[in-house]
Amino acid sequence: MEDVTRILNRIVSGDGLATEQLLPLVYDELRGLASRFLHDERAEHTLQPTALVHEAYVRLVHGETEQAWNHRGHFFAAAAEAMRRILVEHARSRQTLKRGGSAGRRHIELTEVVRPERRDDLVALDEALTKLERTDPRKATLVKLRYFAGLTMEQAAESLGISVATAGREWAYSRAWLLRELTDDG
Repeated sequence: MEDVTRILNRIVSGDGLATEQLLPLVYDELRGLASRFLHDERAEHTLQPTALVHEAYVRLVHGETEQAWNHRGHFFAAAAEAMRRILVEHARSRQTLKRGGSAGRRHIELTEVVRPERRDDLVALDEALTKLERTDPRKATLVKLRYFAGLTMEQAAESLGISVATAGREWAYSRAWLLRELTDDG
């Protein structure tokens, strides 16, 4: 069992010292993930990768709800989800301040699901993912694992307990569904 998974198991068991040992092992990967999230954000974005990593880490390890991670990939998927939520909260906060609380939907052109270039796009993508999650939670989780956590198809399939072929079909469907949601004129 690799070190990260062993430490995650110790955290779940209530070992307080394990949380201090985890961050140095995962920091570089979390920072890379945060950098990817922030890469397409506007230049004057007030969140920096380091701040995003630390906020996500605090939510994961010291959050109000107890977390249980099955393996390293599950932890990084949870970290990506935490970062996504932080960025969406930040974007909504900025929209509220800038537009007096009226968050309008911005239509974007996509050939497949791509990283949102603006905070409006991130909010629209979050709303579409929330809608997909209500109708098909597994497909929404697959999108989060592939798109936000950066897992390969094989890693995402393993994390979900489905075959790679099923994951491939659901990935294709999810991308098309999100494209339709994000470009719908109705």
